Amino acid sequence: MTAPVSPETRRFAPLVLLNVATLLSATGNGIVIVALPWLVLEQTGRATDAAIVAGAATLPLLLASLFSGTVVDRFGRRPTSLVSDALSALSVAAIPVVAGTAGLSVPVLAALAALGATFDPAGIAARESMLPAATAAAGWRLDRVNSLYEANYNVAYLIGPGIGGVLIALVGAESTLWVTAGCFVLSIVTIAFLRLEHAGRPDHATRPASMWSGTLDGLRFVWRDRLLRTLALVDMVIVALYLPIESVLFPTYFTEHGEPAQLGWVLMAMSVGGLVGALSYGALAPHLRRRDLMLVAVSGLGLAMIGMAFLPPLWVLLGLSVVIGLVYGPVGPIANWAMQTRSPEHMRGRVVGVMTSTAYAAGPLGYLLAGPLIDQLGIRTTFFALAIPVVGVAAVCFALPVLRELDADRTPPTVRLGSPS
Repeated sequence: MTAPVSPETRRFAPLVLLNVATLLSATGNGIVIVALPWLVLEQTGRATDAAIVAGAATLPLLLASLFSGTVVDRFGRRPTSLVSDALSALSVAAIPVVAGTAGLSVPVLAALAALGATFDPAGIAARESMLPAATAAAGWRLDRVNSLYEANYNVAYLIGPGIGGVLIALVGAESTLWVTAGCFVLSIVTIAFLRLEHAGRPDHATRPASMWSGTLDGLRFVWRDRLLRTLALVDMVIVALYLPIESVLFPTYFTEHGEPAQLGWVLMAMSVGGLVGALSYGALAPHLRRRDLMLVAVSGLGLAMIGMAFLPPLWVLLGLSVVIGLVYGPVGPIANWAMQTRSPEHMRGRVVGVMTSTAYAAGPLGYLLAGPLIDQLGIRTTFFALAIPVVGVAAVCFALPVLRELDADRTPPTVRLGSPS
């Protein structure tokens, strides 16, 4: 005889399942970050080929994230999450299968990497769109839930590459990708147990008429909302200026000094700081204003980047890396709160997708800016050229009255707890 499930368990089950599924899926992606370049270098030994495959995995993210929210609002949150992870698992598993049969080449690896990246944003948007309903079921505050949810990503990208490195040493890069596929499968199993209001297929009356019109509706909604528009634009500028530091400047700097291991320490320090910052937000939110936390985040990021631009000793770089993660950790939860409380239930997927796509659009712009600057001016000057504008963005944020709306007493759309979808 099966023991009855307590009301307390039923209340928290959706929240637990969503966070576990997010952690599993993001950990799978964290493993890929290490395994895929390693596999390319094993195949060809050329860093250029690894860059080609990495670029192929990045380029689809802009369009995929832009349309991902429409997919969520058109086909449903839970079904989209399940299908997205299934397609991601298949695309990753295809790599060792092709390697053992037809053989791998750079174009094939690039195509499979692009295919896998295409499916990820829809799953991310689907799970994030379910957070308000899971929050209401648990009786928690959105700030507290968003804090835990964003911390998942810091944990995943902290442990994922580490797991990937250990597995590569033990079983090789190809076999490591089977573990990645397994992470996506476990995420599927987790979401399969999820029962939550508004998680199934949406009503016909509220579904987007088409992918194109639905995406345009999402773009218009975000643009017309002053706070969401401001957060999206600030995020675009920050990402364009900051991302090249992690992906171009530091790799170049540590490679020139023959210390690639130190790059890993710096990136890990940022992840640890981000984890602590995201988790701290849940405790700080009831006592501090969101606008103040946002201003501290952008100002702290700019000042820490200027400190890094002097290229100080490693222990100073590590300290500044922790500071960057710590002060910027609350930004993700704050942005989530804004999206969740300002979007109608039937449009939440599109709002999340549009807001996410702004960061993916900014990344390539930053790379195009940083590369030529390094070649012409050197690493230190380029560092300052990227860091000083971030301080300027912070100064502008202090003067933006719209950010005061972050502290408005808004309640997310009411979620009726009844028969699950």
